[in-house]
Amino acid sequence: MQQNKKILVIMGSPRKGNTFRACEELRGFLEKELAVEFEYLWLKDANLQPCRGCLACFAQGEERCPNRDDAPRIEQKIHDADAVIFATPVYGMNVSGQMKTFIDRLSYVFHRPRFFDKKALLLTTAGILGNEDVLKYLDTVARVWGFEVAGTVGIVTAAPVPQYRIDENRNAIARAAGKLAAALLRGSRKSPGLMDVVLFHGQRAAFSQLEEVSPADYRYWKEKGWLDRGTKYFVDVPVNPLYNIIGVIVEWFSARGVKKDLALGPGETA
Repeated sequence: MQQNKKILVIMGSPRKGNTFRACEELRGFLEKELAVEFEYLWLKDANLQPCRGCLACFAQGEERCPNRDDAPRIEQKIHDADAVIFATPVYGMNVSGQMKTFIDRLSYVFHRPRFFDKKALLLTTAGILGNEDVLKYLDTVARVWGFEVAGTVGIVTAAPVPQYRIDENRNAIARAAGKLAAALLRGSRKSPGLMDVVLFHGQRAAFSQLEEVSPADYRYWKEKGWLDRGTKYFVDVPVNPLYNIIGVIVEWFSARGVKKDLALGPGETA
């Protein structure tokens, strides 16, 4: 008997409105494809303190963050899930304040990515404008954190919602649910795209030289084997040879830039 797939919804809305209803509709489509177990993490109810910008998590590790809040518990929930749905309304042409606080609070994951065995689906709701820009931002966040982004969906919810728009929204949600279901049933991770490979090499160019400046980051990359010669990506999946060549070139130029900045030191100019 197939085990239920655990879906964690990280909910950026402060109320059970359009974003919640869209997630529930998506859940209905998913349940037609496979057995799922949904859990909602309402960020409005979480104890998440704003990032202080002290950089302690980068240099010394996330356990040295001065904030004592729910961030470790939330990260563990992500690890326990098979897939994560990042759901947020569009506020001021960006994610909600609750979602931004969450992303900022886990900013150490940008330096030390870890969710490579997780699928992600990105869902936004907007009155009229903003879905495309916010989905692009969330896509960058999820990919840098290590997720395989299985699908995205942005729906328009300005009232009164005409019937044609209701149909478009429903079809978009159904397509996104289908993509997430397919990714979960496949299980294995897809080969990375060009920008994913470039990101890996660009980050490696920096972190390979930051042993003194940011020892926690350097140690993490070293222990993962990502600094070893010949490593092509974060995880052992086939990498397009052309993408790898481009990534190596980017890494070479990036490393030169990092080395120059480190040699100059703070306040100095070339």
